[in-house]
Amino acid sequence: MNPDQPNNRPPQGIDDDESAQPVAYDREGRPLYAAPPTAGAQPQMVYLSRPLEPEAPHVPGDIMQKYEDSKKKFPQLNLTEGEYVISAIKRHPIGVVKIWAIGAIIIGALMALAIFILASFKQSATSAYDGNLTMTVTVGVALLSFMTILGVFIATYIYNSNRFYLTNESVIQEIQTGLFAKHEQTVSLANIEDASYKQLGILPSMFNYGSIRLSTEGEETTYRFNYVSDPKQQIAMLNNAVEAFKMGRPVR
Repeated sequence: MNPDQPNNRPPQGIDDDESAQPVAYDREGRPLYAAPPTAGAQPQMVYLSRPLEPEAPHVPGDIMQKYEDSKKKFPQLNLTEGEYVISAIKRHPIGVVKIWAIGAIIIGALMALAIFILASFKQSATSAYDGNLTMTVTVGVALLSFMTILGVFIATYIYNSNRFYLTNESVIQEIQTGLFAKHEQTVSLANIEDASYKQLGILPSMFNYGSIRLSTEGEETTYRFNYVSDPKQQIAMLNNAVEAFKMGRPVR
């Protein structure tokens, strides 16, 4: 027998039946058998190869179209391939009304204080002193009013920058806590254990806004989003998405 040719004979002790057929071949073409090696036989190694980069899962065309549309509409979101936005939840306008109402009250209080100060010193002060006092009070009230209006605009920007997004894979919350302080929280639908909403008081019931609450498994982290328009409908949509995702159904 030529020594360069591979030995294709089964190991000793293996019958010539179907169980004695090779189950695989090594890189040099030598057969590998399912039976354990006999005493003194060398262990046999099986080499398996796999691609360096796993093949990406196939995403249907309609899902890719929704993904591309979401990327264009919400470029600030970090969406994975095939992930698209189902609902973009903004805060209710009632919060902006409250901010501007507080600003108007502060400006009105400043003007009332200025009138009171000028009226108190009007009888006792000389005309020259009265003119200087009037100028000082007017400039002071104007400066404080300008600062109040600026603060109202900043508070409005921060309020409207808080967003809540529901996608077919996760929940994304953009949190703006200051003019230059912003962060993002992302929770997979698979990790959401409970989702609920709350409406307390006359104004939330009249104008249909409230807060939604999410709790996750494991670390028991709780996420809240306040001043949500129609929180009952938003929670119903979120619960349907969570159930469909966990059951393996398409999330709509």
